[in-house]
Amino acid sequence: MSSITEDNADQYGDSRKLAARARLHSQYTIAETAWFPWVAAQLPVKPGDRILDIGCGPAWFWAATAGLLPENLDLTLADLSPGMVDEAVARCSALPFGSVRGRQADAAALPFEDGAFDAVVAMHMLYHLPDPDAGIADMSRVLRPGGSLAVTTNGAGNMGEIYALTTIFGSAPSDPAAEAFGYDTAEQSMRSQFGNVSMSQHPAKLRITEPEDVFLALTSYPPGDSAGELELTKLRQAIADAFRQSDGVLEVRKETALFLSRKTA
Repeated sequence: MSSITEDNADQYGDSRKLAARARLHSQYTIAETAWFPWVAAQLPVKPGDRILDIGCGPAWFWAATAGLLPENLDLTLADLSPGMVDEAVARCSALPFGSVRGRQADAAALPFEDGAFDAVVAMHMLYHLPDPDAGIADMSRVLRPGGSLAVTTNGAGNMGEIYALTTIFGSAPSDPAAEAFGYDTAEQSMRSQFGNVSMSQHPAKLRITEPEDVFLALTSYPPGDSAGELELTKLRQAIADAFRQSDGVLEVRKETALFLSRKTA
């Protein structure tokens, strides 16, 4: 069964399908500190550092946090999708970074020299790789001694109330990203490569008030994006039932965390 972790060329040629899923988080997250600022506050970077964001997508993170980060960061935005790279560079070029450059790149075969970066960021992307361990190993290679890798991913219980609705399509009632590269796998893989890892979970939940936003999110990736009319009708009914049972506000658990490892000097 296809899922959010597959069909990358179609899913991520540009940010349109990603935006349908991101809307759930941007519109309905309840948290003391929003996700992007929360991550930015924990990144071990200092003024002038050379930063690689691999799997940068449309660079929403950097646009949201440019004013919160140290000055004069040398930012390299890399993604397998050239469309995403173009969008990311266009979004960040006018922001207060020391420099911004883009590069199409395979996360498991990075086109950069050993020790080229002070920090590597890989946000919600390692579950797309056929071999996440190979990606982590190459990210370690391009880090300088003492540099840090920052990885974000989801836990097994993430958004279970939403993913339970995908059983209409024959999908498992759980987050496919967490199944492919969840908390346990992230911890084990990063500790194996670096010998150290710390984990912090973002305290947050969703309170969704608009059923249509759930429908758009679940039909933005396979198999929902190619579902037939009968399946789509059943999905709308399942969503309506879930909202009715929760008095019009769907409360959804979130399990999303930041993992940090440091390359030994």
